[in-house]
Amino acid sequence: MPFVRRTIVRSVSVSVIAASLLALGACGTPRLFRGGDAPARSSATPAIGVNGYLWRATLDTLSFMPLASADPYGGVVITDWYSNPEQPNERFKTTVYILDARLRADGLNVAVFKQTRDGAGNWVDSPTAAQTETDIENAILTRARQLRLSNIRGG
Repeated sequence: MPFVRRTIVRSVSVSVIAASLLALGACGTPRLFRGGDAPARSSATPAIGVNGYLWRATLDTLSFMPLASADPYGGVVITDWYSNPEQPNERFKTTVYILDARLRADGLNVAVFKQTRDGAGNWVDSPTAAQTETDIENAILTRARQLRLSNIRGG
């Protein structure tokens, strides 16, 4: 009889533990693993790692230049060389770093590179105007604000 009783007790214990684990599993991921009160993110819908308005505004503002690379998770947009048809002896390349997930003026850094042709037809690095990077940053920030306002207004 003691052998049968131990088998029944063991079976009941295993059943109770299994039921408890199933009930715990149905509760979802504990807040500790989600990072506090943040909602759990589905792995099927990845989000970009930077501010979406700054990202979209950067692509819109630099759309006239050929795109060499765009990393939405790292927040880097690199254009290829662009020559203005009116001045074929100079070309520009731009790199934009989006540094923050918030829409802030200091969450953006723009680097502009310029090259001009020398007498032999080779491209030589040249300094850009001091205001060029600031003007591009301001254009991106203005476009980002427009996108945000149109999203808030629903249009």
